[in-house]
Amino acid sequence: MSEARQGSGNNSPHSLVHLGQSMLATRFGEFRLHTFTTVPDGEKILALVFGGLPLAQPPLVRIHSQCLTGDAFGSLRCDCGQQLERALENIRTAGQGLLIYQMQEGRGIGLMNKLRAYELQDGGLDTVDANLRLGFRADHRTYALCASVLRYFEISRVRLLSNNPAKIQGLEAEGILVERVSLLPPPSPASDRYLRTKRERLGHLLDTPPFLRVREAAAPERPPSTLDDYR
Repeated sequence: MSEARQGSGNNSPHSLVHLGQSMLATRFGEFRLHTFTTVPDGEKILALVFGGLPLAQPPLVRIHSQCLTGDAFGSLRCDCGQQLERALENIRTAGQGLLIYQMQEGRGIGLMNKLRAYELQDGGLDTVDANLRLGFRADHRTYALCASVLRYFEISRVRLLSNNPAKIQGLEAEGILVERVSLLPPPSPASDRYLRTKRERLGHLLDTPPFLRVREAAAPERPPSTLDDYR
């Protein structure tokens, strides 16, 4: 267990403790998996490192929020699982990089509340309105802990795989210099409404033509697709 490192942002202070590391062979290559916790609240976070340390600056980085339905079950109602796979592929292709895996299911509202939001989405609400109906904000995630992980690896500049301006702003608020690298999942009729909500209501950078043409290419009329937590 390594020395704790102190967060420095505007969020509640925390100390990051490195619990350990192990090799993780995946179909995307061999990564080194680092596990962390925070003191005193015990929040957990993971980091998968590809390539030797220290990483050349600025490394390719993905901050990925946990999504059980997309990451593990292959849900098509969101693009989370596809983004996770593409990020790992891109990091492997680059020859080195880092994926930080946040335990912030459902944009920070937790798995059970996310599934409650699914039910509301089945009734016609989009992912933002479903959260609001349940009494939550559209997004409860913060990125101070992610910045602490980057500082643990002595990283102060990143090439961030993301379409989400909030992630960029969150890291920059913690003193991390960010260059955005687009991470566009393949569009599909199942995720069309979800992607449109991300773009139109949450400001995600998804103006690439395929996202705007998805509905035209969709097969027969179907009930509105439900949504997942955005990434």
